[in-house]
Amino acid sequence: MHPAPPPVAGPLGQLPLPPARGAALRPPPPPHPTLPLAAAWGAVAFTALPLLLAPIVIALVQAASMPAVAFVPVVVVASYGPAMAWWWYASGRYGTGRRLDDVGLIFRLRDLGWGPLTWLTCLVVQVTVGAIVMWAGVPFTSNTEGLEDRSSEAGFIVTMIVLAVVVAPITEEIVFRGLVMRGLLRRFSAPTAIAMQGAIFGVAHVDPSRGTGNIGLVLILTSVGIVLGGAAYACRRITASIVAHAILNAAALLAVFLDVAP
Repeated sequence: MHPAPPPVAGPLGQLPLPPARGAALRPPPPPHPTLPLAAAWGAVAFTALPLLLAPIVIALVQAASMPAVAFVPVVVVASYGPAMAWWWYASGRYGTGRRLDDVGLIFRLRDLGWGPLTWLTCLVVQVTVGAIVMWAGVPFTSNTEGLEDRSSEAGFIVTMIVLAVVVAPITEEIVFRGLVMRGLLRRFSAPTAIAMQGAIFGVAHVDPSRGTGNIGLVLILTSVGIVLGGAAYACRRITASIVAHAILNAAALLAVFLDVAP
């Protein structure tokens, strides 16, 4: 029995290196699922109009003195109904028809760890960009401003908790990280798509009543949207970013309510 021949040197006279330990056990991540660009622009359109009309709807509902049990569903449908209807349609028209899979709404237990980690990253980025905005003198108005004036109204508090901590994280991640980013990924590179959806996320929070204060708010929320998009891209699903988004909104509400607590 003859011994195995030694490895043959390459063209530069170097012996091939052995594979790194564990390299064969870690296959490359699968490509990120995409949707046609039309799914992204449709999601933007069906999100923009309700966001502009939501303050009017809320004012009308409040004037009607509706109880919280009726107030919440009306505001939810007015604010997010069109975008959710587009998701349902776009999945059947452009995707597989498996609504949850098409936007990456797939829960994994490890998302309970990735979610808080993503939130911490959002918090660091938010504070950093916020400090730059303040240092540069960019006009800024928080999107929680004015909430403290109604913090004693139980119905309003319940509405805000449901909207900000439950409804908004799920629906906005479906729209921006599920539809918009996946549509942009069909046409653009990952860094470009993540940055673009982050900017769209920031602009989607513009409120005409804030005036120039929207500028700083858009910059800060764009940075948050980019972090959430990066997490969704890395995980190939949106559940970790939903958890992070919920914590982020809950912390913002808690800060407002504790600030006015006696």
